[in-house]
Amino acid sequence: MRDTDHLHEIGRVLRGQTTGRDGVVSESWRRCVETYGLDPSQPSPAHIVTESELRAHREQSERLIAIARSGLDALFRQVAGQNYVLLLADAKGVTVDFFGDRRFEDDLRTAGLYMGSDWSEDRAGTCGVGSCIVTGEAVTIHQSDHFDLHHTPLSCTAAPIFDTSGNLSAVLDLSLLRSPQPKASQNLAMNLVCASARRVEMANLMAMTRRDWVLRFSASPEFLEVDPEAAIALDGAGRIIGMTHAAQLLLGVRNGGLIGQRLDRIMELSADDLPELMRGRPSEERVIRLHDGRALFGHAIAPQSPRVPRGTGVALPGGLPSLAGPDPAMQTLLIRVAKLARTRIPLLLSGETGTGKQRLARAIHMCEPDARPFFLLDCAGADPAAIDALRPRADQAGTLFLQGVDDLSAAGQAAVLRLLTDAKLRVIASTRGDLAAMTRSGEFRSDLFFRIAGATLALPPLRLRQDFDWLLDKLLRQRNPDGLRLTPAARAELKARNWPGNLRELASVLDVAVNLAEGMAIDISDLPDPVLTGTGRGPAEDLEAILDACGWNMALAARRLGVNRSTVLRRVQRLGLTPPH
Repeated sequence: MRDTDHLHEIGRVLRGQTTGRDGVVSESWRRCVETYGLDPSQPSPAHIVTESELRAHREQSERLIAIARSGLDALFRQVAGQNYVLLLADAKGVTVDFFGDRRFEDDLRTAGLYMGSDWSEDRAGTCGVGSCIVTGEAVTIHQSDHFDLHHTPLSCTAAPIFDTSGNLSAVLDLSLLRSPQPKASQNLAMNLVCASARRVEMANLMAMTRRDWVLRFSASPEFLEVDPEAAIALDGAGRIIGMTHAAQLLLGVRNGGLIGQRLDRIMELSADDLPELMRGRPSEERVIRLHDGRALFGHAIAPQSPRVPRGTGVALPGGLPSLAGPDPAMQTLLIRVAKLARTRIPLLLSGETGTGKQRLARAIHMCEPDARPFFLLDCAGADPAAIDALRPRADQAGTLFLQGVDDLSAAGQAAVLRLLTDAKLRVIASTRGDLAAMTRSGEFRSDLFFRIAGATLALPPLRLRQDFDWLLDKLLRQRNPDGLRLTPAARAELKARNWPGNLRELASVLDVAVNLAEGMAIDISDLPDPVLTGTGRGPAEDLEAILDACGWNMALAARRLGVNRSTVLRRVQRLGLTPPH
């Protein structure tokens, strides 16, 4: 189309004549002239904001950029060979992330397909990003659909990204410097950009609602667990506190009307029914009935990190919420940790090998907002010279983690004591054994013990944790990019093991199982045999602790103890034990 033809067509649209353009395009042209006062006869080069302005826009979008980055990188790899450019613009139209072929950087910058370009409609005229922001809908602005003559060579397909409250937060744009003539050539680009925007919203919802139930759903069961269509987040009372944009469309509730609604007002479902929609049942059996008669398929995800227990008034800072699920002992421990984390009190972490002592130490360190160094001293075999070499660092305001402090030799204990004299470092030590008993027997120096054991925090072994399913699912997600699931038989087998190596052993078993599994499920045959046999229990553990950890499932407790179910029943009756209400 010649420039004069383009100007004449805009004139006809302004006079109310039809020209065959999409309604979105015609309405945008009218806004450009009547609202923004733009002149179609005066081409305007792309506007790139200043570096300081771009920095401000990127800082405001930092969290979304981080969440979207991996998904957008995957999308760009799909289309890079077709010379597409991928832009992420904020709600004001400024490009805050960019994926493109750097060999054509000058051409892309000139066209505005670059970091910092401002694609707001009042500045750039009719364009993919700007028109998407105004309409809140996915659009393709193809070649002469653009208002400004400077942009008519481009083809831009954009989709909106909404936050968990239903407000527009960003726009994802897939553009070409030069494209085939038919607008229909961009149908695939439209499908790709809409699917990617939906996945970004899903990832954002999951990141924002780790402490809440999430219900993901689709109209068909095939991709329910790996790529669901929509999702809502729910508080403990079953009220909707977050959503993806597609949830509004699929449930037929527009304009943010879902937020604050009770789940049972929309579906024949309550918050108490959510566990029935978790993994473990085939997707096609997880049917959700809507009050309007329609049926969807649902996948419920339990809170990934615990809420602050009522009455404690203690929020779990930093990475502490990620250390435990619904386990009363761990929750009590983490509440105590939260109160001590930002003090300078030395902490002694006790627990069997593999219970997560080093991870807890790092989480405590990260509760401090300032960037401070974290020094790890492996005490097994540490000689006095190596310990003395740390003395220049003792004047820094960081954290020193003494791993396996019970392994220190007498000379090593003396060296650590010298290191800690007048040191600014906050000390966290770990021990597998009973350090107090070692101190009483003279195996460990009492002056060093009282310097490192301001408060003692005992981590329970995996066999006594009541959040085993939560831990299992979390560890599986971390090493399982393809969405493998555990069969009920495999899950039952893992829950019945004694785990002398604790979390470290469980992680190793899952590493093996993920690599041996064929298809989409891990079965018993994929699980390696236990490395160590026997109970591995300490003398202080009693039957009631094992039953609590097993949810008072007698058969499961019997398997974990290596005895018959009847033996467990007899012991329960003899001791007069009763399950908790």
